[in-house]
Amino acid sequence: MKGFKLTILNDILSPQDLKSLSRTDLDNLAGELRSRILETVSKNGGHLASNLGIVETTLAIHLVFDAPDDQIVFDVGHQCYAHKLLTGRQQQFNTLRQWQGISGFTNRNECDAFGAGHSGTSVSAALGLAMANQLDGKQHYVVAVVGDGSFTNGMIYEALNNCNKKNLRLIIILNDNEMSISENVGGLSNYLSKIRNSQNYFNLKHHTQSVLHRIPLVGEGLIKGTRKFKKQIKKRVVAENFFEHLGLDYLGPVDGGDLKKLESVLSEAKSKQNCCLVHVHTVKGKGYQHAEEHPERYHSSGPFDLSKGIEAKPSGDTFSAVFGKIMVAAANTNASICAITAAMTGGTGLDKFSQAHPQRFYDVGIAEEHAVTFAAGLSANGKTPVCAIYSTFVQRVYDQLIHDAAIQKLPLIMALDRCGLVPGDGITHQGIYDCSYLCSIPGIKIYSPETYDEMKMSFATCFENKSLAVIRYPKGAEKKYDRSGFIKLKGLSYQDFFNQDVNRAAHQTVKPEIVMVTYGRITENAYDAIALLRATYSIRLIKLVKVYPLDLSEMLPLLQQPELVYILEEGVKSGGIGEKLAAAIAQDEQINPGKLRIRAIENPLMEQGDLTSLYDCCGFLPGQIATEIAKIVEKKTA
Repeated sequence: MKGFKLTILNDILSPQDLKSLSRTDLDNLAGELRSRILETVSKNGGHLASNLGIVETTLAIHLVFDAPDDQIVFDVGHQCYAHKLLTGRQQQFNTLRQWQGISGFTNRNECDAFGAGHSGTSVSAALGLAMANQLDGKQHYVVAVVGDGSFTNGMIYEALNNCNKKNLRLIIILNDNEMSISENVGGLSNYLSKIRNSQNYFNLKHHTQSVLHRIPLVGEGLIKGTRKFKKQIKKRVVAENFFEHLGLDYLGPVDGGDLKKLESVLSEAKSKQNCCLVHVHTVKGKGYQHAEEHPERYHSSGPFDLSKGIEAKPSGDTFSAVFGKIMVAAANTNASICAITAAMTGGTGLDKFSQAHPQRFYDVGIAEEHAVTFAAGLSANGKTPVCAIYSTFVQRVYDQLIHDAAIQKLPLIMALDRCGLVPGDGITHQGIYDCSYLCSIPGIKIYSPETYDEMKMSFATCFENKSLAVIRYPKGAEKKYDRSGFIKLKGLSYQDFFNQDVNRAAHQTVKPEIVMVTYGRITENAYDAIALLRATYSIRLIKLVKVYPLDLSEMLPLLQQPELVYILEEGVKSGGIGEKLAAAIAQDEQINPGKLRIRAIENPLMEQGDLTSLYDCCGFLPGQIATEIAKIVEKKTA
């Protein structure tokens, strides 16, 4: 076929290289983009279905606009892979989501116009960029690409309410890949939509306006008259949609797989004098049968076999799955228990609860702030709400937890999934801040179970002793190692490791040289570090389950004036549990350790990577911990 190239993508070094391609080349390039995305995500993991669906739309954006002068903002960033490949990052694309590779989201460090990761930010950011351009007299456009799921986020509507400025070069592309946003009425509506989005229609409209404009004296009046007549006809046969009521121009819906029509509609959007919303309908997982048939399974995936596709999730337990089982069992005997999540039914493990107790399950969409205040309302009328949200998204609900729960003394349980370092997704998704800022909320209790049994006990405690409580746990499964030596107390457990044979009855009289205090998943690293040290030092490992408020009556007697108190925390150091414990030790006259060291995250702005690389960056690997402890104690004894 004339003009066909087997490796068109290799020649695309910038979006400008698209402008000279034939229609056949562009169609073939769309296939190459999908192939490259599939190849990379199957090896590295990532967001797949939405990225496959938006390939033609991304091509059309770069054909009609001139990046980087025209700026493109992606909401969340689940749809930006084709954009990365077309903007000079194809040589690095194989490092997607890898340590020191490129991000799975948009990132200003990679010269994207605006970073993303959390939903609902795009229109606000794009409006700011467009207004700045207007203030500077620049004629550049700003394009915001927003998935329909993000339209459940309230921040989108706050931004849309301010997009009715005149001469604003802002275009919002609504990527509708799951549901219709505005209702279409009958076949006539579909027909009018079709002809309004065709290039012939646009050419006819512009030609007619040009002819009328040249008629002396009455030309402008005729143009205005025809516009009014068109609007009256439209009102009679097509219900005005929400966006038009806000003062935005609206084009669509348009087939997101039709590159020629997309170019036509986006070119028309550029000619508008107002902010314009282009409604594009795409197909999740397009071009890969497995993803088209099961788009929810391919929203975000780990590595998988391309030929076989992603197999059904294994039946093995994870913290999310165990949480779901706890909720179903508790709700079976307690009719007041309700579950709330924010568009993460499967991700948080509540799918079985939604089936077992549908009338007490609420998925509010991507609306975390609403979820918490809604839960507080349920609590105010006697229900026992459990709000399941990922740690990174709970950052959005700080005010609601204070204002709507804590101040009003309303019991509410927050189930925080994906706590601690989160591999792959990177800087915007690390669950490392929650302990630091949640501790400041009056009356709150925070639990951080390391095992499924500790998780069950934490929820049982919170169901029985109603209060504002947080139960936080990591992504994935419980770590497997020998915990048989731990002595369990009310809010913690501990184990002694001695460098000499001491029978268990004598433990209380032996003074450990080193006391390590930790909580959550990273306890395994502390345990493995002790294995490297125990031949030389006597060590006590204290594992907290209830991390706030600290139960000092249990903990401080276990310290016994060691040479070193070493606090290990998979969270930010500033304001974290380690600093609070250090302050408590400093104020207790009976506890006077020779040294105290907090090993926590001091530089939280870490990009994506596997968990081992992230641990290595933070000094959390067992060998690093053991080496640091040995150096501190050696300096003391020297």
